[in-house]
Amino acid sequence: MLNISTLLGMATMYVRYKQVDALNPDNPKILRLNKAGFVLGTVSCFGLCIIANFQKSTLFSVHVTGACLTFGIGAIYILVQTILSYKMQPGIHGKGIFWIRLTVLLWCTSSIVSMFISSVILYSGLCGTGLIQKLHWDPQEKGYTIHIMSTVSEWSLAFSFLSFFLTYIRDFQKISLRTEALLHGHNLYYTHQQLLADDQGMPTTGNI
Repeated sequence: MLNISTLLGMATMYVRYKQVDALNPDNPKILRLNKAGFVLGTVSCFGLCIIANFQKSTLFSVHVTGACLTFGIGAIYILVQTILSYKMQPGIHGKGIFWIRLTVLLWCTSSIVSMFISSVILYSGLCGTGLIQKLHWDPQEKGYTIHIMSTVSEWSLAFSFLSFFLTYIRDFQKISLRTEALLHGHNLYYTHQQLLADDQGMPTTGNI
């Protein structure tokens, strides 16, 4: 499921990248910021792929690395898109969508801070050892409250990401995508005459 989410996330970010690029062809600052946002979004999706394929209970360090890429870099992606929304108003973007994305950004940031603090306390050894592989908690156990805080923060962060992508709905209603297939021949194999024609039509560069 997370691998499918990775593909859908990359597709969404690519559509957003192409939309902003088409709306601002003569603004180099926005174009550079837009490219940076797309790269950050791609890295964040790669981190989600790592989370999907390396479970917390088996390879904890790799799982945490994926989480940092997904949520840390993903938060920067949200920041970049919020800045783009600010720079493109009022001509292209309305003020309302900027404030909505700014609110989601603050929600995301607060969730990251809460999750980081609670996770550091939980796995620092103050609440006991061997908690990484622990799957079932008893409310009477030491560290249970911190564990709940960490879990709630993690889910809150996930929902903040989903909420941010939902802000693209109105924007994507203003764009249409299509693919075009260009045929370079009437079959999918080469005859001797076709190979000669392709060689003669192939441009050559350089000096001998």
